[in-house]
Amino acid sequence: METGLSLNFGYLFEEELLKEMNEFGILKEVSKGFEIIDIGDYVKFMPLIIGGAIKVLREDKDGDELLLYFLEKGDTCAMTLTCSLGHTKSEIRAIAETDATFIMIPIQKMEAWMGKYRSWQHFILQSYNERLKEVLEAVDIIAFHNMDERLLKHLKNKAMVHHNDMIQTTHQEIANDLHTSRVVISRLLKKLENKDEIVLHRNHILVKNV
Repeated sequence: METGLSLNFGYLFEEELLKEMNEFGILKEVSKGFEIIDIGDYVKFMPLIIGGAIKVLREDKDGDELLLYFLEKGDTCAMTLTCSLGHTKSEIRAIAETDATFIMIPIQKMEAWMGKYRSWQHFILQSYNERLKEVLEAVDIIAFHNMDERLLKHLKNKAMVHHNDMIQTTHQEIANDLHTSRVVISRLLKKLENKDEIVLHRNHILVKNV
């Protein structure tokens, strides 16, 4: 775990903080699709991601999901942080987009480090700011972009977090992420292919100009 911490966070944190992370953090490796936290759970740990990608979703009153953003190597989830510091239940669901590795930091240490290490305080505030911007971007896309623009943005985001312009997904999975129907997604994917933005394969999509 120490190597993963140094590679991904060594440039951010002082040696003393890295030692505490190595002592109190719990290394966790999960497979694609693993549910890391669900809506309504009490948050006891905050993840520091050292490999793979995680998607963060909200759920409406009917139980339909909406993708908010992706987390990658070097990221953490500020929504998790907010819930843990406020000792409230989670309002988001976090699922492994790919096989992922992260370090689970106990909330007691998170709070203590906010006052003890300026580098940690800066990292948390910066992370919160970045996640807030991503949520606002998601709201803007829903409010001001038509569905084919939302779809193309989503596909490019998936390609970037997977570090591969050939992404493995189904029409139904995309529909779930974008809170729409599979029929709509299938129609729009064909439209994007006709515009030479993507190439459709069976359970794979080649995203151009990522």
